[in-house]
Amino acid sequence: MTVPSCGGRLPASIEEDLIRAATRGFSRIFVLWLLSHGSLSGYGIMKKMENLTKRSLNSGTMYPVLYELERGGLIVGEWARKGRRMIKYYYITEEGSKVLENVRELFGKTIGKILLEFLGRI
Repeated sequence: MTVPSCGGRLPASIEEDLIRAATRGFSRIFVLWLLSHGSLSGYGIMKKMENLTKRSLNSGTMYPVLYELERGGLIVGEWARKGRRMIKYYYITEEGSKVLENVRELFGKTIGKILLEFLGRI
């Protein structure tokens, strides 16, 4: 059953909040997936995620995610000198790879089908 709306579209702020929440919710999975392809700096991760999602991210959103994944043992950060600067590069750990594989299986069995239907591809 669909409830009648007040004009068809959500107010911009509510729509933006929903999109931001969905992006934030998938950010941990995105980070693990990106790092499964090779190491990246925090800035590199942010830029790749911005290209994937077409949404701008800020360091106040990204770095807490990286620190959380690092504390959980799913990624590890190592400092490297690049010119005069020190840059922290992140790598997925064996545990992070296992978690990513479990997420892939879950998406393959149930969530993926829901998302495909949601996107109108079934």
